[in-house]
This record gives sequence, C-alpha cells and structure tokens, in this order.
Amino acid sequence: MKKVVKFGGSSLSGAKQFEKAGYIINLDKDRRYVVPSAPGKRNSKDNKVTDLLYKAYALAASDKDFSNVFSEIEDRYNEIINGLSLKVSLDEEFDKIKKNFMDKMGEDYAASRGEYLNGILLAAYLGYEFVDPAGIILFDDEGNFESHKSYDAMRDKLENIERAVIPGFYGSYEDGRIKTFSRGGSDITGSIVARSVKADVYENWTDVSGFFVADPRIIKDPENIEMITYTELRELAYMGASVLHEDAIFPVRREGIPINIRNTNKPEDKGSWIVQSTGQKSRFTITGIAGKKGFCSVNIEKDKMNSEVGFGRKVLQAFEDNDISFEHMPSGIDTMTIIVHQDEFIEKEQSVVAEINRLTHPDSIDIESDLALIAVVGRGMKAAKGTSGRIFSALAHANVNVKMIDQGSSELNIIIGVRNEDFENAIKAIYNIFVLAEL
Repeated sequence: MKKVVKFGGSSLSGAKQFEKAGYIINLDKDRRYVVPSAPGKRNSKDNKVTDLLYKAYALAASDKDFSNVFSEIEDRYNEIINGLSLKVSLDEEFDKIKKNFMDKMGEDYAASRGEYLNGILLAAYLGYEFVDPAGIILFDDEGNFESHKSYDAMRDKLENIERAVIPGFYGSYEDGRIKTFSRGGSDITGSIVARSVKADVYENWTDVSGFFVADPRIIKDPENIEMITYTELRELAYMGASVLHEDAIFPVRREGIPINIRNTNKPEDKGSWIVQSTGQKSRFTITGIAGKKGFCSVNIEKDKMNSEVGFGRKVLQAFEDNDISFEHMPSGIDTMTIIVHQDEFIEKEQSVVAEINRLTHPDSIDIESDLALIAVVGRGMKAAKGTSGRIFSALAHANVNVKMIDQGSSELNIIIGVRNEDFENAIKAIYNIFVLAEL
C-alpha cells in the first residue's frame, strides 16, 4: 500500500508533537509521503508561526523593525531542533528569509515559510527526502490552481523517491513567485500528493478524532461520524464544519481515494473516513448538522411572477451587477427569496433594491437581516420517512420559528433558516431528535 499523511499545525507545534508524529509515521511502513503544516499553537496563549510571519512581513513591508517578531519565529524552530537533538541549522534560511522580507518578496512568500522550514526539520528528523512544492504545484497568472500540470509534475517528481516530505500550503506561479492556498491549504497539498502518487489512503492527522455530528462548542460531547461521503462533507464544510479544508476533497474525489481524519494525540482512535460512496448505513438518520450566522433574506413579491419569462434572471442580475453572490433561492408562485451574506449585502442593499425595482417592477421587496442557516445532512434521509416533519416538530418544541426551508432534489440535505438568536437552540433540538433519540 501507499499512504500520504498530512500533519496539521497543532500536530507539529513543538518537539514533543514532532515525536508523536514521527512515532505514527514509523509505525506503518506504508506512510511514505508526509505533508506538514507550519507549527501551530502549543497552548491557548501561544501564537501560530504563520500569524507571526504575517506580522513580521507587515512590519517589513512598512519599512519598520521586524527583528523582535522574527526572533520569536527563530526561537520556535530552534526549540524543535534542540528538543529533537537534530544536527541541522536553519540560520542560513533565516537570513535569506529576512533579506527577502526587506526586499518585499510578497505576503504569500512570507506565509509559506512556516511550512517550508517545518518541512526541512521534519525531513531531517525522519530521514526522508525534502521536496519543495514550488515549481511543482503550479498556479496561472490569475492565481488559479493548475490541477493537471501540478498532478503531472508531482507524479514525475516523486516517481523515483521512496519517501519524502512535501511542505503544505503553497506552490508557485510559472515564473517562480510563491503562491499560497487559502488558510488551511496544507490539506489541499496532501490531497494533491495523494492523487499524484495514486495513494491507497490519504491520512489527515489533526487534534480531533475525526468529524462530529455537531459542533462541540454547541453540543457537549457530540457523537463521532464514522463514515461520511465526499458529497455530505462538502455540504457540511460549506456550512462551517472546519476539520478539513473543503477544497481538499476535489483532487482525491475523482480517483476514489479515501481520506481518514485521525488524532495525533490519540492515534489509537479510528477517526472518520471520507469516501466516494458507501453501502454502509450511517448510525443515525442524519450524518451531521452544521450552520452559520450572518445572513439576510431579500423577499420579492409580484403577482403572476411565475409566468413572466426571465424574471429570476433579472433579479439575480441585480445581485451580479453589485458583485454579490447568493446562497439560496427558495421560491413560490408569486414570491422569490434570495439569501445572501449580510456583511456583503448591507452596504449595497439600496443599490440592489433599486436595480431589482428597475428590472422587474415587483409589488413589494422586504429585507430581513440577522438570520442563521443550518444544514441537516445525511445519506440516510433518502430512505427515512418524515425527516422534515421531525425537524419542524423538534424546532416547534424548542420555540424556534423557521424562517426558511430549502431542500435539494438529491434529498441529501435540508437547509433551515432561523433567527441568529435561535441558532444554538435549533441545533440542540435537531441533535436531540436525530441523535440522542436514536441512541
């Protein structure tokens, strides 16, 4: 077998965490390609190295003294070197990075150095070859990831390398300038490597034992999700479930490579499996619940709207012209509701309203703010009768008023809109009726 393993920032935050990661890697000879993040927080009061790099570069870009912040970065890596008794020095790398900061090499370059330096140390600790993803993971001039070029380049690079460490989070433009993914992008790098080497499994090691049915900040000790499909995860990740970067799914999805989310601090836990499809039934009717606050609805009414060709297109044009994307669009015969992010919409609301009026001449437009959206997701909902009824019953008993409901034709998810202040109570009510009642 061939496994790609990615370790998050909390899993490589210091020398002790390096030792845990090393033990896990050496425990299984199939763990051949390792993707590290930058060192994360060692405790709640600590700083992530990536944040320190952003801070140091911001000072350098403003021609201010960044030496104190950079010294903190150096100390973090030297603590790892000394704690592991590594016979390696990063002094030359530090000097080069400081010079490039003063030369204003760019924020992406600065942010990427956390993974780059951690990759050097992890390769030295494991005795693996270090492979810099710059020049292998490629972006076009607009900053878009060039998938096929990158897969081919990574495959060719690793073809004759038995074991390697490939830093996560960044690649480069064709001209060599560093380009990063969005925060959490080391997950994507791991997925790219897994696809390129045709891995049997992509293990993603973090500080939790997989996915939970609901947010543990809302539900105390929520049940673990043992197996989840790519599609279900996409729905939950989009609505705020954040154990894995949502874009990490795409490289492995077409190849059918499963992802196993594991806990570095509890390696005996089996974690959660993310798969293309499965015949296994989920433990509960639903797979998971996730949601976000901060939406608003634009409710448009017009008699005989349904018979007016192009009405929906004209409404959406008003949002597009103001550079606003919509989240959901439930509609009736004479009504249409557009759900948008409140912070994106609020400054442009009058411009949007004016354009909707000009384009469609509605009878009325009503805007409601401070809404939350909750996604109830699960492949088991297809075969279960009365799922929506159970949701509404649970919310009614919790005195939560439903402002919106939207269900896709796949029957995989139901989106519910509630007031921001009802968000936590709504999730608790749904969890209780679908999880606690089914245990």
